Amino acid sequence: MTSDVEKDGTHDATLVDFRGKPVDKSRTGGWLAAGLILVTELSERICVMGIATNLVTYLVGDLHISSAKSATIVTNFMGTLNLLGLFAGFLADAKLGRYLTVAIFATITVLGVTLLTIATTIPSMRPPPCTESRSQQHQCIEANGRQLAMLYAALYTIALGGGGIKSNVSGFGSDQFDMNDPKEEKAMVFFFNRFYFCISIGSLFAVTVLVYIQDNVGRGWGYGISAFTIAIAVIVLLCGTQLYRFKKPQGSPLTIIWRVILLAWKKRRLPYPSDSNMLNGYFDAKAAHTDKFRILDKAAILEDNDDKNNSWIVSNVTQVEEVKLVLKLIPIWATCILFWTVYSQMMTFTTEQAIFMNRKVGSFEIPAGSFSTFLFITILLFTSLNERLFVPIARKFTNNIQGITSLQRIGTGLIFSMVAMVVAALVERQRRSSAVDAKTQITAFWLVPQFFLVGAGEAFVYVGQLEFFIREAPEKMKSMSTGLFLSTISMGFFVSSLLVSLVDEATKGSWLRSNFNEGRLNYFYLMLAVLGLLNFLVFVTVAMRHQYKNQQFIATNDNGEA
Repeated sequence: MTSDVEKDGTHDATLVDFRGKPVDKSRTGGWLAAGLILVTELSERICVMGIATNLVTYLVGDLHISSAKSATIVTNFMGTLNLLGLFAGFLADAKLGRYLTVAIFATITVLGVTLLTIATTIPSMRPPPCTESRSQQHQCIEANGRQLAMLYAALYTIALGGGGIKSNVSGFGSDQFDMNDPKEEKAMVFFFNRFYFCISIGSLFAVTVLVYIQDNVGRGWGYGISAFTIAIAVIVLLCGTQLYRFKKPQGSPLTIIWRVILLAWKKRRLPYPSDSNMLNGYFDAKAAHTDKFRILDKAAILEDNDDKNNSWIVSNVTQVEEVKLVLKLIPIWATCILFWTVYSQMMTFTTEQAIFMNRKVGSFEIPAGSFSTFLFITILLFTSLNERLFVPIARKFTNNIQGITSLQRIGTGLIFSMVAMVVAALVERQRRSSAVDAKTQITAFWLVPQFFLVGAGEAFVYVGQLEFFIREAPEKMKSMSTGLFLSTISMGFFVSSLLVSLVDEATKGSWLRSNFNEGRLNYFYLMLAVLGLLNFLVFVTVAMRHQYKNQQFIATNDNGEA
């Protein structure tokens, strides 16, 4: 790949300033622009995590919905939010650009949180309060369809807005750094860590301050603060318009993908050319030709009378190789899903576990949702250590500017998640034994180890995945690749919903009960640990075979083909 960096400090032609002119690197981009963009992600995390981590207590405690159904509502909400990121990424790459997409979807988020504030404030949107004795006998009146309608409308409006922010804000932030400039490339390595640091700070504020306000002052106040925060972020984003570097939308990446696949199918009976340099656009390719997924090369075979510039008749090598790059991401994508299934338990069943444990510190009772604080403290700790300790040390041994590769980060996180589920199962067995046999509640601080392990795993997996998908995807598909990354989180939540439904059906409700003392949640955790081990073995196999984009280019050059 070639660089178009000029002596006057301008960037390549796909990046422009707010006037649409080629960027001047001395006046745009860098940490100031990236910092303003990080404010948007910080606010999105405050908003979404302030809702997700404590929503299950509202559904169970105020709306009297069963534990299994409540967990499914939360995981479906988070799954949809991340899945919609794929749609928003496609929209940004094809038409709107990342900046405009972030601004529009952040505004939608403000609307959604405002609706949620109203839905949880109006008394008629909740069923009558239920006494503890009626609750133990399962006689509480569950929220009806009318009461849930506004809640669902608010949640899925937030999901739409949050997905639009998440899939584009990291790509927009990375656009502020030039990967062809060694100094800016090094800064971008730290951008991903600081991006995730902001996510963790926002989440930490949400599960401490906002959860406390929701439980002790009122849901309306807690959600109202979230709406105000995201509104301020929109203003900050707009104020930095003159400082940003904007990447021009380069057409629908999905169109390129299905067109290459369609042409390869149409030309499947044609023989391969005797030499790959006979493929259309070989010598002008912006991506080195590779032999993987060779069947797709047929899309670039020129026939007699073909117009080589008509992409509907014949693809070029650049387009074919871009589709190959996307296909190479799929195996890694699939093996990352189960980590987020484990992670989703921290927002649902682990939060509910805290309700059945002793949460008092002196006379103060910690809200059940606030125990997620330990998750985010761990993430902050490992993110900071990663930047200041792990990466510098790893660089000395690997001579890699990243310290360790993105796939090594992901693998480390998967190991943490497996251990976390084993620990969670042991803690739940002890909690249940104490509650049923000894009639005592063990301290909720026994949940800290599983929060710590999942938090450490997330610090590795999130940064590793984000970096992997952004670096390995074709340039013009960066937002869609971020959406693809977010869809692994989405699928993780949906898989959790599916597993909860299947386990509840298979065990006839004996494992997952609203009263955890009557259920066997520890078996569910052990099942996730076993699934995690099998998934890890598949991941290692796939990761060992993966060839990074820059390695692929170097290898091709060494073979004298580019």
